[in-house]
Amino acid sequence: MFDRGAMGVRERMRRRIETGERRARLAQRHRLAVDARTKDPVAVADSVVALHSTDPASVYLSALVRMTDGNIGTIERALYEDRSLLRLLGMRRTVFVASLEVAPAIQAGCSRDVAARERRKLIQLLTDSDIAKNAERWLDETSEIALHALAARGEATAAELATDDPRLGAKVVLSRGKSYEGRQSVSSRLMFLLAAEGKVVRGRPRGSWLSSQYSWTPSTAWIPGGLDHLATPDGQAELARRWLATYGPATPEDLQWWTGWTKTQVKRALAGLRLAEVELEDGPGIVLADDLEPPPAPEPSAALLPALDPVPMGWRRREWLLGEHGPKLFDQAGNAGPTLWWDGRIVGGWAQDAGGVIVYRFLEDVGSEATAAVEKEAARLTELLGGNRLSPRARGKTWVETDLTA
Repeated sequence: MFDRGAMGVRERMRRRIETGERRARLAQRHRLAVDARTKDPVAVADSVVALHSTDPASVYLSALVRMTDGNIGTIERALYEDRSLLRLLGMRRTVFVASLEVAPAIQAGCSRDVAARERRKLIQLLTDSDIAKNAERWLDETSEIALHALAARGEATAAELATDDPRLGAKVVLSRGKSYEGRQSVSSRLMFLLAAEGKVVRGRPRGSWLSSQYSWTPSTAWIPGGLDHLATPDGQAELARRWLATYGPATPEDLQWWTGWTKTQVKRALAGLRLAEVELEDGPGIVLADDLEPPPAPEPSAALLPALDPVPMGWRRREWLLGEHGPKLFDQAGNAGPTLWWDGRIVGGWAQDAGGVIVYRFLEDVGSEATAAVEKEAARLTELLGGNRLSPRARGKTWVETDLTA
């Protein structure tokens, strides 16, 4: 049931927003319409709030399909040379890439809660591993050691930091007493915690752009003053506002799913926003109160969206966007695979075959114009990939991927 209590100040007018209008808004605001694309990867990240980064390839491909120019090197420069984008652990305890303007809101609104949970877990691990009698004090002291060592190096992996001080090289026991019991260096767990606390950020990976073996850098090297300076309520309200501005109209339940917040946190985040109730084809929804004007209908456009793209991962209820195709395009854990976008909706999926060639499958009849547009986008993506092979990371293969590569 729609929770009126989860809204802030409500406008009395109640407009109906049809699915066609939702798709038009999405095409423009997510920069998938041709006339909405840009040369700036920072503008792309802001237009979807943040780019999914569980799979490193998603960041590059989600950005490039929304850009008019650029290549893999363009995104790498923004990440590691200009440092205008950064990776951080955020919504749903997942790694995202955001601009320096948005990252503090994610840190305050999501990462801080994750950090508190991770700190408790690490203290328990230290206690269970008999590393320190006072694990909390030991962790505070070792955190300072790690930050000083990282500042001295400028950039380092957790393994490199483990050689700088015996405390950082200490081993915690994982899954004690289980058949799969293992050990891990304190430095690895600690850098994950310090990242969640906003004190360090993931830098350039060791390897290619497809690698997730990141080095670590002090967050002050990216943002003067660091990431962790907003109050939690302010960060949550700003994150909710930005999400509604680009994903709205939607429901509080959609926001709860996207952020990983509790119902109470959603209610609090929306309480300070001026909202308007609207009628959607599948029930009531909300938009920002100044966002009721319908957008112009964009020209039909096509895109090959990568796995975990912001579009299929943006809402809890996705039928208006996916129709009945969801089971063939998501893995069993709810992760989106590579999808075909046409004229405001998802109509199929794609993969690379054994030779690295892009192959795709429409799940409905979309006509010759769509087929030609997708073919053109497939050629563009092939050129951008430059012979690199993609493989599922942190997710399972979807039905379409399995069928296309059988």
